[in-house]
Amino acid sequence: MRYGYVGLGNLGGHLAASLIRAGHQVTVYDRDPSLAERHAALGAHIAGSVSDLAGRVDHVFTCLPHPSASEVVLAEMLTVLPEGATWIENSTLGRDDVLRLAGLARVGGLRMLEAPVTGGVHLAARGEITVLVGGEQDLFDLHRPALQAIGNRIFHMGPLGSAAVIKVITNMLAFIHLVADGEALMLAKRGGLDLKTAWEAIAASSGSSFVHETEGQLILNGSYDIAFTMDLALKDLGFAMGFGREFGVPLDLAAMTAQTFLKGKAVYGGAAQSTQIVKLLEDALGTDLRAEGFPARLE
Repeated sequence: MRYGYVGLGNLGGHLAASLIRAGHQVTVYDRDPSLAERHAALGAHIAGSVSDLAGRVDHVFTCLPHPSASEVVLAEMLTVLPEGATWIENSTLGRDDVLRLAGLARVGGLRMLEAPVTGGVHLAARGEITVLVGGEQDLFDLHRPALQAIGNRIFHMGPLGSAAVIKVITNMLAFIHLVADGEALMLAKRGGLDLKTAWEAIAASSGSSFVHETEGQLILNGSYDIAFTMDLALKDLGFAMGFGREFGVPLDLAAMTAQTFLKGKAVYGGAAQSTQIVKLLEDALGTDLRAEGFPARLE
């Protein structure tokens, strides 16, 4: 099968590269031509537009920053992709967006798999990210080899919309953990502990988390460079709060975390790294959380 990949940013670029390295025939497109050129060196074909890409392939992956971008790309694909083609969406969308866009695709003869990913850009770069899939079983089976090329843990959550719910849940937890980890590290610092040893002790304790073990290192380095923005965090937290209202679940911690991220955006801007949310506490207390021996980026 010939795959297309649209959206080659921090995350999508790595997912597309994994498909290429696994031996799949891939055509790529991004509004930034330089991002597409990087993939040509790996063996990808480069398209000049979304419609050009859709005319060369059987199925298309996308990884885009917002539902409106996904809708624009879908509209361009619909005019060219053959009937029965699959649109595989790696973007994080709300469940309502997934169902609405799947309906638009269906009218145009396309079938949709939602396949958001979780675990961080560094795992995407290694082909070891987790893939959360929603959609019909036959489509999941058809594209399983491609999904296994981009991630090493694949979960078929159920029908369309299921993956959107679990992806939002995982991101909600990650942002709550991030704010909590900043508070924990600040307690250690102000309590006179060596931060490197404190980080190691937490990582080996019942209080550890994936966020502590990964993003905690970037906080202690001072780069905060997780390749994920405040705006994206707020988008995902907004989805979580919407699910809370829909399902009748009070999300007190998520609501407090969303307010903290709104403050972070106001101070540092929406394009700032989401990990910089911890800097709010550092700035408020005039105390930085630096320690030797931690990387500027995760490998």
